[in-house]
Amino acid sequence: MYRPQIEVGTGKPQFAGIHTFMHLPHVQTLEHVDYAVIGVPFDTGVSYAVGARFGPSAIRMMSQRVMPISRSHKINTSEYLSGIDYGDLKVYPGYIEQSYRIIEEQLTPIFKAGIVPILLGGDHSISLPHLRAAAKKHGPVCLVHFDSHSDTGRGQDPQRMWSHGAVFSYAVDEGLIDAEHSIQMGMRGSTYRANSLDEARAMGFEVLTTDDVKALSALELCAKVKQKVGDRPVFLTFDIDFLDPAFAPGTGTPEVGGFTTYEAQRMLRGLAGINFIGFDLVEVLPDRDSSGITALHAANIAFEFVALLAARRRIEGIPAAGSPVLASQSSQHNSKQ
Repeated sequence: MYRPQIEVGTGKPQFAGIHTFMHLPHVQTLEHVDYAVIGVPFDTGVSYAVGARFGPSAIRMMSQRVMPISRSHKINTSEYLSGIDYGDLKVYPGYIEQSYRIIEEQLTPIFKAGIVPILLGGDHSISLPHLRAAAKKHGPVCLVHFDSHSDTGRGQDPQRMWSHGAVFSYAVDEGLIDAEHSIQMGMRGSTYRANSLDEARAMGFEVLTTDDVKALSALELCAKVKQKVGDRPVFLTFDIDFLDPAFAPGTGTPEVGGFTTYEAQRMLRGLAGINFIGFDLVEVLPDRDSSGITALHAANIAFEFVALLAARRRIEGIPAAGSPVLASQSSQHNSKQ
């Protein structure tokens, strides 16, 4: 039985070979897979700076130093998860609605197979087709949203209604999000409308500004999130501009006064045990960061999500797809029928 595994630690240098995410095998299979890292090189939904279409390749490049063992969780993710780099989805640059349709179509069978997609964007508007595909499998999902913007605006121009700044208002309209059990964190920066966060709260979201988050310890914040979502299916989305521009200069709409990478790691690690069904990491613009640190941080944040999936599996006692334990259990089940 073929079980996808990380291709490193066997004498191959970390810098050699095709740059897949974390040295995962690049295969497009839906069998014996727990999670799939998928690039979505699409940035037609931006309102300011383009370039996030190059985010997936930059994140993959900087993920070569990311290894499968989480010291924080004391877990080898490969023992509990079988993962692949699925490659990039097909998109139509310049054509938002057509791209949304084909992104949703490509993600639907992945969700149907019980695989957790880990999307590398791309601008934040890709979350809408991602949520559409997720809702077909899980119904309305809880949103756990790290960002400096709530992305709940409303487009005044019908030609610009689908943008990264309005993605979650339309997701609520379509019934994709259980807003009453969702939370947005890190909102900050100047704005055109003083009541913009009140509008997000009116949709049902709990909204925490950066000041609100800073007033809590990481443990208190994570406890609040867990209480909010319970054991419902949860979609986690992380806009890289949640981080301060000192740590993530390569993004299209940076806001000063943000979080350090260590703070972000602590917040994510404290979410272990949540029933995550999907994840995307968005708004990495490598052209604005010649050092590559933004993509490096993005790669590590994506790994933190992989570790959360593994930690949940450990709690539930579920082995990785395609593992000898699962194969043995399946064989015994079939022999009894």
